[in-house]
Amino acid sequence: MVSMRGKEQIMQQPPSATAIDPETAWRQLTARDPAAAFFYGVTTTGVFCRPACASRRPLRANVRFFASAAGARRAGFRPCLRCRPEVISPDPAEQVRRHIEAHLDRPVTLAELGRLVNLSPFTVQRLFKQRMGASPLQYQRALRASTLRSALKQGETVTSAIYNAGFGSSSRAYESAPLGMTPARFAAGGRGETIGFTTAATPFGWMIVAGTARGLCWLALGGSAEETEASLREEFPLATLHPDPSLACYVTQALETVRDGADLGQNRESALDLRGTVFQLRVWQALCRIPRGETRSYSQLARELGNPNATRAVARACATNRVAIVVPCHRVVGASGSLTGYRWGVERKRQLLQAESAGQPR
Repeated sequence: MVSMRGKEQIMQQPPSATAIDPETAWRQLTARDPAAAFFYGVTTTGVFCRPACASRRPLRANVRFFASAAGARRAGFRPCLRCRPEVISPDPAEQVRRHIEAHLDRPVTLAELGRLVNLSPFTVQRLFKQRMGASPLQYQRALRASTLRSALKQGETVTSAIYNAGFGSSSRAYESAPLGMTPARFAAGGRGETIGFTTAATPFGWMIVAGTARGLCWLALGGSAEETEASLREEFPLATLHPDPSLACYVTQALETVRDGADLGQNRESALDLRGTVFQLRVWQALCRIPRGETRSYSQLARELGNPNATRAVARACATNRVAIVVPCHRVVGASGSLTGYRWGVERKRQLLQAESAGQPR
């Protein structure tokens, strides 16, 4: 057995060599941050806890930080009986995500989500947005829109698809405009929809941007104006397409995202139409969190999404991205660092990455 004196000496030892910034860790502890990934021991009690533990806040001088529960035990601390730090706690953001996905048929309030994970509504909103890139309400709307699009593409009637997607009424579905056009027109390949577009030569080849009265629905790169127009016609074969020079502002803004990191969708979030499955939406949101000038591998993104076996699915989601540059799929590379494939050409991918690193298009 370890004597009391020996135990006290062990407790006074510094934490393991794992990099933990004490000041940052202390701020997370005082905020009871449930996302904080460390443990802390209190020398006066001999107990170690998780940062979110509801026990009385200790004095800073009596706190030691550890990267793992095992490290805290090796230093002579015993687990707290209140927060049970050695029991793997479910991820609050994942709990919220699963709850939203299970209740698409009705509104899910922040108060309800707070009770689910025993956190304040404000904390739930913050944690979820950090993890998912969207608020719980935005995520639920995206899920409903994804379900609606999938059903319409599979041939379901508009009315059936609307209600099966969780919209309480057809008017709700039309008001939210989750497709960038009405559900009936989307189901008909854009039939009856008017889509404006413009093309422009850029440092990365020809660019086309297209949109309805409700928002941007296409941004692609190609070797010529004709090639980019063909990509739009393939996506919306039955829509009425017409040149719209006023959309040139999107070209300028897209290039600004490469040059200085400006977010094209920052002030027009509702006007960006990211159509895809729930998983694709999560991948695209993760892509938008990659800092300009940096890259991630497909496997890294899969791990960040909590599904390390989904590397191929991540690659497919990148390949089906419909808004080049705005959703920066060019920032994803192979495990070896090779550029691998890119929907608009590997050489353009190289140019975009070089331009982002240099701070301006070349």
